[in-house]
Amino acid sequence: MAEPTTNEINVPSKEVIERILSMELVRVTERAAVSAARWRGRGDEKAADQAAVDAMRRELNKLPIDGTIVIGEGERDEAPMLFIGEKVGNGKGTKVDIAVDPLEGTTLCAKDMPGAIAVMAMAPAGSLLYAPDVYMDKIAIGPGYSKGVVDLDATPADNIHALAKAKGVKPNEINVLILDRPRHAGLIESVRSTGASIRLITDGDVAGVIFTAMQSVTGIDLYLGSGGAPEGVLAAAALRCVGGQMQGRLILDTPAKVERARGMGISDPKRKYDMEELASDDVIVSATGVTDGALMHGVRFKGDVIETETIVYRSITGTVRRIHGEHRELSKFLLD
Repeated sequence: MAEPTTNEINVPSKEVIERILSMELVRVTERAAVSAARWRGRGDEKAADQAAVDAMRRELNKLPIDGTIVIGEGERDEAPMLFIGEKVGNGKGTKVDIAVDPLEGTTLCAKDMPGAIAVMAMAPAGSLLYAPDVYMDKIAIGPGYSKGVVDLDATPADNIHALAKAKGVKPNEINVLILDRPRHAGLIESVRSTGASIRLITDGDVAGVIFTAMQSVTGIDLYLGSGGAPEGVLAAAALRCVGGQMQGRLILDTPAKVERARGMGISDPKRKYDMEELASDDVIVSATGVTDGALMHGVRFKGDVIETETIVYRSITGTVRRIHGEHRELSKFLLD
C-alpha cells in the first residue's frame, strides 16, 4: 500500500508524533548539525548558529504539522528565525509545540571543542512550557531515587547530603556538574564545602542535565545552577524520556521580564516547575552531534559521505534510539 501523502495525514497527535519519529524529526537535527559543523573551529559563533537555524527552519517547514515555537532562539524582536511564537510546518497537520536549540554550544562549535549538538523537542500543543527567553535556575538528578530527594529550594549542601544518603554513599562521593560562570562562584564554594566534587563545563547544559541519567558512563550525580530557560525545557523533555527528576524556576528579575512572562500566561513569576510541568504529554527529543562529545559523535566529513550520530528520546515509551547516518546526497546537506 502506498504511503499517505501529506494532505492525507489527519490523525490524532500521538500518531502524528510517532510518524514524525520515523526519520522526519531526525532529519531536522541532522541538517542543522551538518550546517553548523561546516563552521567548526572557524571562530565565528554567529555564523555557525545562523547556519544551524536556517537549516532547521527549512526542515521544520517541510513537516506535516501545525507547529508553534514555544522555546526558540529568542523573541520576535531579537531573532529573525525560530523565535518564540513563530509558526512552522506546512500548517496542515496536528498542532504541536516545538522547542529548539539549533546549536547548543555555539562557542564549543566555533572552537571545535567537545559537546556541541543540534537539538529539538516536539509534543502535542500545550505540552511544553511557553516562556520568555530568560535564565532559569535548575536542579536535576537521574533515575532510581524517590521523588523529592532533592529540591530547588533546598541549599546545595542539603541536596548533596540528601542525595548521598539516598545513594548510600558519603557526600564526597557525589559528583556535581555546574556551568563555569562567575555567577556560580557561591554555588561552587557551597558544593565544595561538603566534600563533593565538581565538573565545570563551559557550555552545553542540555547535555549536562542528560548526563545525570547516564551516571554509570558520565559519573555525574547532580546538576545544579542557572542557565538558559530554552535549554531547561529541552533538558526536561529529554530527562522525562529516560527517567530522573528536574525542577526549574524562571529568573524574572526585572519588571520588564515579569511583564513579558505575564504576556505568555505566566502569572506567578516565582513558580517552581517540576519536570512534568516543563515538558508533559508525549514528548520526543532529537539531538545530533556537531562536535564529538560524551553523548554522541560529531559530524564527520569523509569524502563523498557525511556521517552523523543522532539520539532520539520518546517519553511515552521510554525508548532511546541511536541513529548512525551515512549521507550521500550531499547537495541536501551543503546548502548555505
